[in-house]
Amino acid sequence: MNLLLSIFADDILPIFAIAGVGFLLARHFDTSVKTVSKVSFNALSPCLVFDQLVTSKITGAEFGRIALFCVLLAAAMGLAARLAALPLRLDRQTLSSFLLVVMFSNSGNYALPVVLFAFGREALQYASVYFVTSAILVYTFGVFLAASGRHSIRRALMGVLHVPAIYAVVAAAVVLLTHTALPLAVMRPIGMLSDAALPIMLLVMGMQLERAVMPTQPTAVAVAVALSLVASPLVGVGLAVLLGLSGPARQAAILLASMPAAVVTTVLALEFSLDPNFATSVVFVSTVLSPFSLVLIIAYLQRL
Repeated sequence: MNLLLSIFADDILPIFAIAGVGFLLARHFDTSVKTVSKVSFNALSPCLVFDQLVTSKITGAEFGRIALFCVLLAAAMGLAARLAALPLRLDRQTLSSFLLVVMFSNSGNYALPVVLFAFGREALQYASVYFVTSAILVYTFGVFLAASGRHSIRRALMGVLHVPAIYAVVAAAVVLLTHTALPLAVMRPIGMLSDAALPIMLLVMGMQLERAVMPTQPTAVAVAVALSLVASPLVGVGLAVLLGLSGPARQAAILLASMPAAVVTTVLALEFSLDPNFATSVVFVSTVLSPFSLVLIIAYLQRL
């Protein structure tokens, strides 16, 4: 029990304390979540990804295994969500939202700080690879799923091109492959923006949670939350063994598989006229309940 309380106090509580500040900013000071989110998405996140990759010791094979883990997890959870939705008899819009929230977890503004606090900067490097892979999936397959065949391939591809973190990966690959030593005049501002990314991400998460609404389909919400917080970690453990992940890579991958539903799914549900209230409810409930499951998972991973 002392171990669980220590994990909660050291690894989870600081995250919700910062998110709580974001919640208060949105509730009482009319702070624009859209503006802060754009700063995080377009400036801070790419610097975080670039900095983590160019300073990491991750090999190409390890990069590939983490990326494959992310893809296989999304596919497995998509299949599980589709089967779980059969008895729920959801309409087409809610079904698409159901699949989105189960397939895509919060691999950014919540997951990255948790990984850093629980397992350190080496694990954060692997988590950054997962974060970028997940972003690519969201803006390709996620867009296809949300569009339900009503929009073109071009629109999905354009969505990928609007993810700055993708360019950060390309830039980092060029630096690593050419063995380029970047001057301090370049790395210092990138490093400072990278350091600012995680706290700003948490503020954004708190500001977005302030928009939560009461669930209109509690049974479907409960099933989606259970899949995200219970089934997904179990699938993650199996995939980690299958792909031969070990050490910080295994810790990061399984912890990312255990995160609540991604906030971006509410954006897709709103943009494509699906069921944004359902998506927001799942994001809120899974995020609020996640400390209970994450404490147990972190304790398990620390014993490996």
